[in-house]
Amino acid sequence: MKLLNRTANIFRLNPDYDKRVFGLDLMRAIAIISVVIGHDSMLEDVNIKFPWIRLIDGVELFFVLSGFLIGGILIKLFNKSDFGFKTIGNFWIRRWFRTLPNYYLILILNIIFVYFGIIKGDFSKFNWRYFLFLQNFSKPLVGFFWESWSLSVEEWFYLLFPVILGILYLVLHPFKISKKQVFFWSVSVFLLVPFLLRFFVASEYKVDNFWLGVKIYKVVIFRLDGIALGLLAAFIKYRRPDFWFKSRNISFLAGIVISYAVLYHTWLPDDFSTKVLKLTFQSIGCFLLLPKFDSIKKAPPAVTKIFTHISLISYSMYLINLALVHQVIMDNFPPDGTLDAVVLYVIYWFVVITLSTLIYKSYEKPVLDIRDRIDKPV
Repeated sequence: MKLLNRTANIFRLNPDYDKRVFGLDLMRAIAIISVVIGHDSMLEDVNIKFPWIRLIDGVELFFVLSGFLIGGILIKLFNKSDFGFKTIGNFWIRRWFRTLPNYYLILILNIIFVYFGIIKGDFSKFNWRYFLFLQNFSKPLVGFFWESWSLSVEEWFYLLFPVILGILYLVLHPFKISKKQVFFWSVSVFLLVPFLLRFFVASEYKVDNFWLGVKIYKVVIFRLDGIALGLLAAFIKYRRPDFWFKSRNISFLAGIVISYAVLYHTWLPDDFSTKVLKLTFQSIGCFLLLPKFDSIKKAPPAVTKIFTHISLISYSMYLINLALVHQVIMDNFPPDGTLDAVVLYVIYWFVVITLSTLIYKSYEKPVLDIRDRIDKPV
């Protein structure tokens, strides 16, 4: 019994539930579950049609939710009287403490696994750009550490947005333009520019289903508007909290309708609407879900523990599930028949959750604790 308790204790994260919003943890957990399911091909290989309904795009949920959470922080920072580039620098440091240690750890493991043939990959595609999140800034990412594309989108957004915000503030402040307007126009820049780039540039690409994702959907300059919608949501909540709360149910219903309309609509890869508009509708659907999720403060204890745990380890799950777990299994222990596939699928999920928990508890969380000791949260 003592051994069992000690083993179980390894996986206890013990978060402060009172300081967390359960609905946002639930949204993040749904997002990562959708991503992990989407990355698996074990059951596809034996023609088991799972899941039985199409799932909302997990990465888009992450983008919008991440923008919403960071937007709240940026609004508080921007409203301070001493807002300036020192404040922006502190924001970046806190952000990089959150994202860079895990990213570089998993990047190095990917380099080792591909170089030594543990997983199949094109090592010639690896280059210095991965260390600066430039691997898919304006060109396609192929052949190595595929899943890093979305991290590049997030890192570039959080690098560029405070810069644009600071510049617009410096330019417009002498003209008595309010901070509210400056923040709104800064968000508008990131809503419009990626859309216009898709409209005028990406729409000219000739693509099939594969290259649609690689050349457009997974390129930084075409994807920044999803995160910007999250910032817009934070701005609406900050400016109109009553409207934000009262609209939650109708907004949620509209978000579900739009999201599933996008999922079940037939999008031909080389159509203008697919290359330009699909991402916009997808982001809007996720954006409209936010007020409802944000209003769910509590849940039954068992439910809270499960989804909060998944939420906390979601970043590690995202980083390891595809190459370091799924590809290792498929390249070295490919399923031989339906039973094999099902067993490996269960093992896949167990390994992803177990390793992600250990990474979070032994590496990610200690780094975050160091960050919080150096600089108190906003």
